Amino acid sequence: MQLYNNLSAKERAKLIEEAGQDRLTISFYTYAKIGNPELFRNHMFLAWDQLDVLGRIYVAHEGINAQLSVPAINFDAFKSHLDTITFLKDVRLNIAIEHDNFAFLKLKVKVRDKIVADGLNDATFDVTDIGVHVNAERFNELIEDPNTVLVDMRNHYESEIGHFKNAVTPDVDTFRESLPIIEDDLKDHKEDKNLVMYCTGGIRCEKASAYYKHRGFQNVFQLEGGIINYVRQVNAQGLENKFIGKNFVFDERRSERISEDIIAQCHQCGKPADTHTNCANEACHLLFIQCDECKEKMENCCSTNCQEIIHLPYEEQKALRKGQGNSNDIFKKGRADHLPFKQDLRNIFEVLQPNVLKD
Repeated sequence: MQLYNNLSAKERAKLIEEAGQDRLTISFYTYAKIGNPELFRNHMFLAWDQLDVLGRIYVAHEGINAQLSVPAINFDAFKSHLDTITFLKDVRLNIAIEHDNFAFLKLKVKVRDKIVADGLNDATFDVTDIGVHVNAERFNELIEDPNTVLVDMRNHYESEIGHFKNAVTPDVDTFRESLPIIEDDLKDHKEDKNLVMYCTGGIRCEKASAYYKHRGFQNVFQLEGGIINYVRQVNAQGLENKFIGKNFVFDERRSERISEDIIAQCHQCGKPADTHTNCANEACHLLFIQCDECKEKMENCCSTNCQEIIHLPYEEQKALRKGQGNSNDIFKKGRADHLPFKQDLRNIFEVLQPNVLKD
């Protein structure tokens, strides 16, 4: 029984190109009680490997969180398999707005303690007592209500390139950081304000809404299906699109363009830009925003130091990486200290801007 990939990303990319078949990029999640995550993980891997499914899937006792791609011709078989599993029958599938056949190049199904790293002790509250799910039309109505506080539950590098108009975008590196910050800033409005949340596909809001209800918030709402589902509904129903910029996604595409607005800047020169780059130095691999001019000048690198390293012989680069863990900037991403434009901009913002939530 093969329970792991036996092809490299390069080999898989070649096979995809040779196949010449369109692939669909899909995400879904569900909270459910899984008694034996390891056994479930193995079952999923075997079934999906046969359907040429590729992606990143997390399985835990609390449920499953999946981002994947599947050949379009295999979609019906994939959906039929999901429907054979009780808690996945008719699960909402968030199908990407923009597809890329090379969005994923391996099938990775991993067992984790949680399907989202939220830092919460689930035993202390009812995780099923969630907020009210709202569709795109109702969401648009709610966020126009002056009694509503709209909160982006994503991280800084996600909201930086795109977010809903007038949303509070916490300056955090990880999801778990945002939970206490939002609660503290809204502590005096737990009963009189509408707390409306959104994220990429809905999974972070699902847990956050239950947590905030547990902490005493009376009017908690969440955008059903997240930004991905919102955009599909807006396009299908001819609704006003209130999202500006790009939607960050966790695959090789890195983002989907939702509106033509470019609301971010290159982290190296400050020009309008909203395209993320992973530093070409494998020992760094920092994710940051880079304009086309800097991309050419810096050769896809985040610093002159990294640029010098990529020109060293491969064995020397490999030796430099030996014994080194992830970069200290792995969570900072575009806020890394050696990206002066982004760092200076952040310092100015902290000095001049009041806390939006406390206005």
